[in-house]
Amino acid sequence: MAPLRIKRVYERPAPDDGVRILVDRLWPRGLRKDAAALDHWCKDIAPSPELRKWFGHREDRFDEFKQRYRLELKSNPELAEFRKLTKGKATLLYAAHDERVNHAVVLAEYMRALKAKKRRQ
Repeated sequence: MAPLRIKRVYERPAPDDGVRILVDRLWPRGLRKDAAALDHWCKDIAPSPELRKWFGHREDRFDEFKQRYRLELKSNPELAEFRKLTKGKATLLYAAHDERVNHAVVLAEYMRALKAKKRRQ
């Protein structure tokens, strides 16, 4: 299985990033497009605006946020196309400050679980 990594979009691009995919709905504050070195911007795979606002990156809401976001992903029509983009080596980029409490963590876990499920079938 090709690795699926996550990192802040503000970090420098690295040769081992593979396909670089911004998974935020909003463009990262203060970042020039050329500095981001993106291959794709998949804003529709991000949490809905309502869920994002409710979550507010509050650690005390993270467990519930994970459940709600997974439900959104399950019915997201963009998921099939997103799975194609992450088939090989890929890095999911996000702008949040917290490395552990953000939607990219949840998205990466979800994608890894889908890949593992597919391998078992």
